[in-house]
Amino acid sequence: MKDSILLSFNKVFFGVLLLLVAINILGSYSEDVLFLQTTKALFIPALLILFFIKNKALSLPLISFFLFSFLGDVSLAFNENFIYIKASSVFYFLSYMCLIGIAISKFKFFEIDKVVGTYLIVVFLINAYFLYTFYGVLKAIVPDSLEVFLFGVKNISLILLIFLAFGKYLANDTKPSILFLMVALCLVFSTILNYVSLYYVYNWSFVMLERVIYAIGIYLLLNYVIEENKSAITNNKTQDSYNSDNIFA
Repeated sequence: MKDSILLSFNKVFFGVLLLLVAINILGSYSEDVLFLQTTKALFIPALLILFFIKNKALSLPLISFFLFSFLGDVSLAFNENFIYIKASSVFYFLSYMCLIGIAISKFKFFEIDKVVGTYLIVVFLINAYFLYTFYGVLKAIVPDSLEVFLFGVKNISLILLIFLAFGKYLANDTKPSILFLMVALCLVFSTILNYVSLYYVYNWSFVMLERVIYAIGIYLLLNYVIEENKSAITNNKTQDSYNSDNIFA
């Protein structure tokens, strides 16, 4: 019975994701300004409401991530005003820092194999170099030094998030670690596409792809939370069983 209920919930959860994606594809293709401004801000509330129907627990760092991300989505809706664009960059940076806090709490760098650790450092340096190159290009295009600075700190936080998520995956190849890595990748690609649309060339297909990837990232993060909660329940049951065996021994 529980399995059938869980299967139904997963189907509905995935169905809501597909509905949100379809709405945003329609909005991006129609290029209706009001429609575009409001649809992205629906992702987090809609998926969270459905999440809380079945799940009751959500940690403070994750609540903070969703709150800051939602504020970033709302601010970005007013992209004609550069003040709101800057505000969205600040909110997104804070949301990424929340995820970094989650990753650091479960990341044990000194327990990783030396070869894997070296590989991670090389990947981090390569990404940092590309960020520095992109930073120079953006600095030549965008006259506002504050916006360029916000771009820098936001993307440094994303590189650090990828580094930690990838290290966590290599150290512990589990479903939650894979989901967390996919979330980090979705956030990186959606951010890149957002900058392309804002500062280089606007195309409805870029906007559509950015929003679809972002929606998938939010969906995967909630699935990561579900899997982590399952693991915690399983570990608690195992610990209780072990304690019971010791009592009767």
